[in-house]
Amino acid sequence: MSTFNRILLCYDGTREGQHALKDGACLAEELHAQVHVLSVLNHSAWVQGADVMSAVPVDVINDSAKDLLQEGLKKLAARGIQATGHFAVGDPLEQIPFFANDLKVDLIVVGHRRTSRLARWWAGRSDGLLLDRVSCSVLVTMGPEVAADPAIAGASDNVGTAPPVEHS
Repeated sequence: MSTFNRILLCYDGTREGQHALKDGACLAEELHAQVHVLSVLNHSAWVQGADVMSAVPVDVINDSAKDLLQEGLKKLAARGIQATGHFAVGDPLEQIPFFANDLKVDLIVVGHRRTSRLARWWAGRSDGLLLDRVSCSVLVTMGPEVAADPAIAGASDNVGTAPPVEHS
C-alpha cells in the first residue's frame, strides 16, 4: 500500500503552479492516489492594489479564479485523473494547511518561485513557512521553464491568482 493515498495539488495557473500540477499528476498516476486540486485567490492582492482592484467587480475576479481551477481539473482529466476541485479566498499560507487538514491528505504538492532575499524583505513576509503549518509531507516542484506535457502545458498567467507559496 502506498504512503501517499491522498494528494493535494496547489494550482494557480502560473508556471510554478503548472509544474506542481504536472509533477503531482505523474505521482498520483504512479501511486493510484486520490487527488484534490486547490486554487486560492489571494486576498492580499486586493489589499495591495485596492485602487485598481476596486474597479473590477469581485464576481469577475472570483469567476476568473474558478475558471482557472476548472482548467486544472480538465488538464488532469485529459490524463485520465479524476480530481476533486476546491476553491478558497484568502492567504495561501492559511488556506493550504486548512484544506490539507480537512481533507486528511498525505502529501501537498506546490510550485516554488525563486525570489531574492531583498524581494522577500521588501514584501514583508513574516508569516512563516508552509512546512511549519502542516503535519503531512510537502513536495516542492522546481520544474523546467515551460511544462513539457501538452496535457498540462498551456495555461496562461491570469490576473488575480495567488502567487506560489514561498518555502524558505
